[in-house]
Amino acid sequence: MLTYHTWDVEKPSFPSDNDTKGALDVLLWAYDHYQDNIVYACSFGIEGIVLIDLIAKVRPDAEIVFLDTNLHFQETYETIEKVKKKYPSLRIVIKKPYLTLDEQAEQFSAELWKSNPNQCCQLRKIIPLREVLTGVTAWISGLRREQSPTRQHVEYINKDEKFQSIKICPLIHWTWKDVWNYVYKHELPYNVLHDRGYPSIGCEPCTSPALDMSDLRSGRWAGRGKTECGLHES
Repeated sequence: MLTYHTWDVEKPSFPSDNDTKGALDVLLWAYDHYQDNIVYACSFGIEGIVLIDLIAKVRPDAEIVFLDTNLHFQETYETIEKVKKKYPSLRIVIKKPYLTLDEQAEQFSAELWKSNPNQCCQLRKIIPLREVLTGVTAWISGLRREQSPTRQHVEYINKDEKFQSIKICPLIHWTWKDVWNYVYKHELPYNVLHDRGYPSIGCEPCTSPALDMSDLRSGRWAGRGKTECGLHES
């Protein structure tokens, strides 16, 4: 069995020339291999919508976890409701931080995302995901190599040092065009903010329309010298 602690086991290879560029094969393998010991941590962005549709074909009752920072756009919450209606068998779990926004303001500072965005992400995203992954062997992510320089070397199966887990990334070979072609072909619901210049959508205070569409994450923490929330950094 391939686990975090036996990483030297030979990893499987997957074809990349089928309709989903290997993604469906990766998911079939992952759910067969890990059974109920795998979750999908989904932000309900456009890549997430594609993965949800593919996962529903493989495991209709899969567990999908949304890290609810209490700072997301209303459009994001509306997207989650649309997904629930389309895939009623999926188990969508809303995971909240242990601190409310008021408690966070009292212990640290008001609008912590402005004064210390890394600490805010730590409290509202990283710690909650660590709690979700406690006792779980693997998790799925929608990372694509095209998204940013920090993601160019992501593999289908990755050793996750931060969470002592295995991170499965089925969409590594997908382009932005591939993602949208799939969404349109299958008439999938998605966050309407994507139509308003937001290719990457996170918390509302830290997300703006993309400054440069050649950099799909240029609207995240714009001007703050930060490009990742920390979930995918070692």
